[in-house]
This record gives sequence, C-alpha cells and structure tokens, in this order.
Amino acid sequence: MSTIENSISPGSAAYQANRDGMLALIGRMRALEERTRAASAAAKDRFHKRGQLLPRERVALVLDPGAPFIELSTLAGYMFDVPDASKSVPGGGVIAGIGFVSGIRCMVSASDSGIDAGALQPYGLDKTLRVQELALENKLPYVQLVESAGANLLRYRVEDFVRGGNIFRNLARLSAAGLPVVTVTHGSSTAGGAYQTGLSDYIVMVRGRTRAFLAGPPLLKAATGEIATEEELGGAEMHTQISGLGDYLAEDDRDALRIAREIMAALQWERPGKASVQFKPPRYDQDELLGIMPMDHKRPVDMKQVIARIVDDSDFTEMAPNYGPATVCGHARIEGQAIGIITNNGPLDPAGANKATHFIQACCQTRTPLLYLNNTTGYMVGKAYEEAGMIKHGSKMIQAVTSATVPQITIYCGASFGAGNYGMCGRGFHPRFCFSWPNAKTAVMGGEQAAETMAIVTEAAAARRGKPIEKDRLEAMKAEIIGVFDGQMDVFSTSARVLDDGVIDPRDTRAVLSEVLAICREGDARTPQRMQFSVARP
Repeated sequence: MSTIENSISPGSAAYQANRDGMLALIGRMRALEERTRAASAAAKDRFHKRGQLLPRERVALVLDPGAPFIELSTLAGYMFDVPDASKSVPGGGVIAGIGFVSGIRCMVSASDSGIDAGALQPYGLDKTLRVQELALENKLPYVQLVESAGANLLRYRVEDFVRGGNIFRNLARLSAAGLPVVTVTHGSSTAGGAYQTGLSDYIVMVRGRTRAFLAGPPLLKAATGEIATEEELGGAEMHTQISGLGDYLAEDDRDALRIAREIMAALQWERPGKASVQFKPPRYDQDELLGIMPMDHKRPVDMKQVIARIVDDSDFTEMAPNYGPATVCGHARIEGQAIGIITNNGPLDPAGANKATHFIQACCQTRTPLLYLNNTTGYMVGKAYEEAGMIKHGSKMIQAVTSATVPQITIYCGASFGAGNYGMCGRGFHPRFCFSWPNAKTAVMGGEQAAETMAIVTEAAAARRGKPIEKDRLEAMKAEIIGVFDGQMDVFSTSARVLDDGVIDPRDTRAVLSEVLAICREGDARTPQRMQFSVARP
C-alpha cells in the first residue's frame, strides 16, 4: 500500500472556517441529544418515588460496563412532534443501539417512558422498524425494555396502525431466524403493544409494575361492561402464575435487568473475542477531520485526506487513479479489517462510473466490505456526457451497488445529490449501515438549480401561451423553491426522517467503522447451526 501524503494546512483561514462550521453543527446536534435526555430525566423523581429506574438508567444497567455502544437515530422525529425548533424533542420516544449484554453483541431497544409515558413519537415507528431490520440483517439478538402507554390516540393515523404491524411481524421473524428476543416489561404493554411482550422468547415481568393486556380497564368496561383492576387483568403475578405469559418474576427494575443479563449469559452463543490483529493508527490526527469539509458543497475537497485520517497507517492502494480520477476507489484497512473505499472528488462521469462498477465487482469477488464516502453533486450531464453513455454506465454502477454480495456501509460526508445518491449507495439502496456527518446534505439537486430549472420551464410555458411573465412572481417562486429544498436537505431534516442510522462526529468515524465492520463480519459468519441456543432459568 502507499501512504497518502498530507495536504491539509490547519493554520489556513479556509481550514479554520471549515472547523468552526463543523464544530457549530456538532454543538447543535449534541444540544438536541441532551434536550431529549433532559426531557426524559425530568421524570426522575416520579420514577424513583415508585421504585423504578429511568429508561437510560435501565439501558446502562443491562449493557456491559465499559463496552462499546453505538446509539442509533438520536435525531429521529426532530421538528415533527412540534414545529418549534426550540421545543422539539427528538428520538422518536425510543432509545436504541448496538452494544454488549453479558458478552453478546445485541440490539437493545428501550421505550423512553420518561417522555409521554413511552408512547411512540413521530418517526418512532420508522426508527423501531429500522433497528429491527438491522438486528435481522446482522443476526443480532434483540433485547427490548418495554414500558409504553401505547399509541397517542390524539395523533391517531390509520397508516401508523397498519404499518405498526411490522413491529410484531419482525419480532416473529427474529425468533424464527434463531435470534433470541429477550424482553423486560417494566410497565405498561397495552393493546397491540401487548404483542411486543407476547412475541418474545424470554419475558421478564416486574412485580407490581408490569401491565400487559389487550384491553385496559376503561376499554374493557366500555366494550363489555366488565370491571377489573389493572393488576387482575394483566399484572406480573397473574401472568407468571396463571396465564403463563411471563417467564420470570422480578422484584423491581434492577432485579429484572439482572435476570435479563443472566438469560443472555446462559445462551449458547458465540462471544466475539478481542482482535489479535496488529495495526497502526492513521498517521494524521483525526481531529483534523473537522476542518477538511467545506460548509459550501460547491467548493472542491480532496477526499483522500479524509481517508488518510480513518484508515490504518494512512495506507491506501488506489485503483486506476488516472482513469475517471474524480471517482476514487481503493483498498485499505481499519483496525486490521480489510475494506474497499469509494468516494468522490467531483461529479461521477462515465469513466468514474465504469471504474466504480469494476471495483464493486472485484470487492464482491474477494468478500471485501465496501465503504462509500458520499460527496458528490451527481452524475455529469450535457451533450458530450450523454453521447459517452452516462446513462448506461451510471446504470451499470447502480446495478453493481444493488447486486453487491458484501456488506456496504455508507457515510454522507458532504453533498449527496441526484442519482449520485443512488450510485453511491444512498439509504434507498439498503446499505448495511448508513451514517451522516453533521454537514451532509441530501437532495435530488441543489435548491438554486431546482429554482432555476422551474424558472426556465415557467418562462417557456408563458412564451408558448404568448403571455408575459411577471419578474416579481418568478423571483418569489424561485425563493419559495430554494426554501423548500434548503429546508429538507440538511441532516437535521434527513436524520429526523430516519433517512440514516444517525449523525456522527467526524472524529468518531474510525471507531464507528471499526465496530460496524466487526458487526458485519460476525453476522455474516453465523450459520443456522451456530445460531442454536439454550437457556437455563436463572
């Protein structure tokens, strides 16, 4: 391999402007995450008074202390609960991520019951379905900590009810795939949500706190006239002694989490060991990733400087550097794990698309995972590029991405516009994992291009009708279009819609990639035989 030479000048004005802009975006992201934690923690006195732990306290206790934990989709639902940016609480009402429980790498999902009693917030359904998809695809056991008052009936939408059935279908699919579903029902698990408990392989209930029933006392009385208490209908003692729904009866939240960890400890499941591979860290400071990417996506950037700060020893074997040079393809390692990297130093042209197609196929041949560092304004347009077969070669690249047989990981580092989003394995192409940097932008095109396109179309239509067009109205239309596009392309909009798996600090990129590569490797190595499990009752 060859070492990437440094071309970054940390003392330059451009670098400092980039760094200041990135730090401001990171600060905004962290402030939103802290707002969610604070909103949930505000219920601390109420929870502790009734002998319960807060949701994040539960997550912390079920996870192995000091082990890595990748929290997912922390900005889900931002600005969809309330339209006020200063009051919106993101997260979707769910805490979710990949971590270790009793040495086993798991997907952990917890109702954030400190907020609206654990009811799913806007995009909480999408977040839950995505983390279940990740668990299935990466063959991860699923640990869920349930306490939810159910759907907010004041926000009822029939499409959420219908799509919500996928949550329960996915729990059945996880179990059928040999992936144990371990559930601690800390509080309410009502109506359809009762199946979130019922469709689990191991169910822990908390004395005096768990409630699982298809119809609570008010609905029961309204529907049948029968009167019963919550404890009689669905308390932990009834379910562990009479109905048989519950497998384990815990005295309190801590005891329930202890039992969940003991269930996981008893599983016959392969525990990942520490890698023995020797590797060298990047030669350049990862802190410098803050100043590489310009805040203006129109400004050029050398993405090899990003690669140099995330791969082992800053070594990168570039494929065909003189052919389609704006598309960068090559091999590297991250903490000893082989990876193929595709990134952009400009738009995708026919040669670059051809090179990327070849590279994807070569990585599939050698079972090398692919990393897409997204930074493109799209495929080249114009008469010369159409004649050169841009559509054909771009389509071949998209076909290669779609048909790839290796894990594909996408990080939105800058712009991701037009069909370039597709060719660079955007979220619609189901990468195994998809993360964004805080400066990333995703759209069919830039707002100014969209506005100018519509202005040309509008003027042409007016000319065909023989009517003059008012310049003021045209400028107002362009301003409106720019506002619509600009209001949806940044990560605070795209991540809110769960169009990625979360926004990460660029300085954490190498650590995140190391973990997800290990997750992919372990998941792909599991066979149905190795996924068999047994458990002894704690």
